[in-house]
Amino acid sequence: MNETEQQGLVEKFAEDARERFEALYERMPSWEVPHPQPAFVELADRGWIRGTILDSGCGTGENALMLAARGLDVFGIDLVPTAIGWARSKAQARGVPAARFLVGDALRLDALGMSFDTIIDSGLFHAFGDVERALYVKSLEAVLKRGGEVHLLCWSDQQDGSDGPRRVSQAEIRAAFASGWTVREIVPSRFVNNTHPGGAKAWRASLRRELG
Repeated sequence: MNETEQQGLVEKFAEDARERFEALYERMPSWEVPHPQPAFVELADRGWIRGTILDSGCGTGENALMLAARGLDVFGIDLVPTAIGWARSKAQARGVPAARFLVGDALRLDALGMSFDTIIDSGLFHAFGDVERALYVKSLEAVLKRGGEVHLLCWSDQQDGSDGPRRVSQAEIRAAFASGWTVREIVPSRFVNNTHPGGAKAWRASLRRELG
């Protein structure tokens, strides 16, 4: 795929995704819960989330707000203006100015003109198809500092049923981050949403950028 074709794919994907998810945000989507995902709370408690942080696909901002309330420097981006509007309202209402929210495309993170020490991803990686997933990893590489880490939470292939997002295997995560990355760990976790209050089976993967 040449650069022009890649650009066209990114634009088409963003246009379709923005329209689809804006419609979903007309009501509260099932994945939006009024608290951060426990997996990221645990990582924050362990000190694994550090420096300047990007919440990629932040939705209405609960994970970013949790981190900012701990004194961390956090930017949240999402393709959906409605979600970003809600995130900004939450930040103002809770008095958390350190959480800044921007409308942005996760496949074009370089457009932010910033670099980050840590990137978190709560439920975005599993939303991409194979081609978009490869573009997403390149986008992460464009803004993550060398030695920085990505922590992502995605639905596991061990989750029963066919409802919800695409399931992801450990092997798929390792393959996506095979070049220039070190897998720090991939562990079973839970993705809490309104359909699965006890949490759907998930993988929490921590990956370190070695090149850049």
